[in-house]
Amino acid sequence: MNEDFLIQYKNCRLCHRACGINREIMPGRCGMTSRLTAARAALHFWEEPCISGKTGSGAVFFSGCSLGCVYCQNRDIALGRAGKEITSERLAEIFLELAAKGAANINLVTPTHYIPSIVRALDLARGQGLRLPVVYNTGNYETLDALKALEGYVDIYLPDFKYWSAALAGRYSGAPDYAEHAAENLAEMYRQVGDPVFAREAEAADAQTAAAGSGAPDESETCLMKRGIIVRHLALPGALKDSKKIMEYIYRTYGNSVYLSIMSQFTPLPGQLAGFPELCRTVTEREYEALVDYAIELGIENAFIQEGGAAEESFIPQFDFEGV
Repeated sequence: MNEDFLIQYKNCRLCHRACGINREIMPGRCGMTSRLTAARAALHFWEEPCISGKTGSGAVFFSGCSLGCVYCQNRDIALGRAGKEITSERLAEIFLELAAKGAANINLVTPTHYIPSIVRALDLARGQGLRLPVVYNTGNYETLDALKALEGYVDIYLPDFKYWSAALAGRYSGAPDYAEHAAENLAEMYRQVGDPVFAREAEAADAQTAAAGSGAPDESETCLMKRGIIVRHLALPGALKDSKKIMEYIYRTYGNSVYLSIMSQFTPLPGQLAGFPELCRTVTEREYEALVDYAIELGIENAFIQEGGAAEESFIPQFDFEGV
C-alpha cells in the first residue's frame, strides 16, 4: 500500500464532492471522519446470483455516503446514524471471518470514503491468507485517482449508473455532474479488470484456492463471477427516458463485455420523500418491461433482471452491527 495515500483523509478528495476537509478532525461531505465505521458484516444473499452464489457474499456495509440520494434505501447508515468504529486491523479480521463462513467473495458496500483504510485492511488480510475475490460495490462518484489506488485490490466492480440527466442527478443526489464522472469511472474499472471471468460454484467451494474459469456462465449450473464488472441501474418512477440513455451508452461503449443489472426494486420509504412527490410510488410493471424490452432491442445479452415483487423492504438488511 502507498502510505502517502492516507494523507488524503487530511484534505479529502476521494469523491467528486472534493470537500477538502481534514477528516482526521471533522466529518467530510460523506458525513464521516477518517475513523473507519461499519454497520454490518455478514453473508448477504440478495446480490446478483453470480455474486451471492449459494453461500452468500461476504458483505461489509460501511457507514456514510458521498452521494446522499434522497431515496436511499440504506438511509440510516448512509447518514452515519448507524455504525461502529473499527480499525483497519479489525476490518482485516472481519474479511477472514467472512471467508471462514464460506463467503463467495468480500463485498465492500459504499466504500469510497474509506478507500485508504480498506486497502490497508486488504494488505493485512492477504498477508494472512485471504484469497477471495474482492467486490467494490459503489454509487460510482469517486475520483479517478481514488479508483486507480484500487488497482490490484479489486477483482469485481459493482458500480451504479444512476442517471444520465444532469437535472435528475442534481435533483435527487445534488450531483449534476454525475453521468460524466460515472462514465469515466467505468472506463477505468474496465481497464483494470477487463472482460468477465466465471467459475462453477462447485469448483469454487473452497473459494480460497479455486481456479477461475472464463466465459459466460452456464445456465444449467450456478456460476460465480471471479473478475469483471456488473453495472447496476435502479429504474426510477417516471424516468424511463433517462434509463434508456444509460442502457444505450453502456451497450454502445462496451457491448456485452460488462454485465448489466436492471433493477425494479425502488421502494419509497415512509416519510423520506417529502418534496419529491414523483418518487412516492414504485416503478410500474409497464415501465420496467419497457426498459427490459429496450435492452433486448439494443442487443444486450448479459443482463440480470428482477421479476415481480422486488419493491419490498425485505431487500434492506438490519444494520445491527452483526459481524462488526
